[in-house]
Amino acid sequence: MSEKTTVIIQSAKNIEGGIRLPGDKSISHRYAMLGALAEGTTRLDNFSTGKDCASTLECMRQLGCHWETTRKGETLSVEIHGTGMNLSAPTNELDCGNSGSTIRMMSGILAGQSFDSELMGDESLSRRPMARVMKPLSENGGIDHCG
Repeated sequence: MSEKTTVIIQSAKNIEGGIRLPGDKSISHRYAMLGALAEGTTRLDNFSTGKDCASTLECMRQLGCHWETTRKGETLSVEIHGTGMNLSAPTNELDCGNSGSTIRMMSGILAGQSFDSELMGDESLSRRPMARVMKPLSENGGIDHCG
């Protein structure tokens, strides 16, 4: 026979301390892209350290946007030197890795450029649905082919 245990939880009178939240993936993607398209330098502190956001940064680098990262402990900062909407045609496919956010948002950005580009991703990303992005872009002349 097991004994019953009683635990009494009382409200805390005071809580002290601090926490540091990790960088938000969704915000990091969007602000990196906006910083790349802005004129001048954008500094993003507490940038997400995940692979998806790294894919976005690498795609932006291939489009002629320069950026540097600095790390202070666990905190990543990115300084982006925007192109002011003057992206450069990539010399290779833009590898979005496994990032659905990268491939979807980059599709919209690239649809407004004067050059052709090709986005690709890993096997998992290649199986994800893209019609909700590709259909409107295709209907408005933003893309010619989606393979």
